[in-house]
Amino acid sequence: MTLDQKSRLTVPAKYKEELMTKAGGRMVVSKNHEGCLSLYPLPVWERFEAELLQLSIEHEGWRRLYIGSATDVDIDGGSRVLIPPELRVWAGLERDVKFMGVGAYFELWDSARFDARETAMIAAGRPEAVRNLVIR
Repeated sequence: MTLDQKSRLTVPAKYKEELMTKAGGRMVVSKNHEGCLSLYPLPVWERFEAELLQLSIEHEGWRRLYIGSATDVDIDGGSRVLIPPELRVWAGLERDVKFMGVGAYFELWDSARFDARETAMIAAGRPEAVRNLVIR
């Protein structure tokens, strides 16, 4: 995928209808501790934010990372979301990006950064918890 010249990302069609129905096209984008951006459908963000606010003071830095960087975004008529410039720069997003669903939210990665992290992760080998998963 690519960001356009105005730093907008086109939401893949397979996600757009559900995001429009369940979140009214409203999302929140924030920093992610892995070095990418997270995009949360608004109802998912509201639950996540409430949980963050319940953490003890020793986790203030994590609240600051997520909540302090959170920005509301809307899916526009062209199925795009604008990635705020300061978040785009922080995550190293230039043009080529990877947009992926990871459960209840999405991650937006710089393609080269993601590929490097994935290669290193595979080289390190699967952890026991993953090796023991059973696919039925």
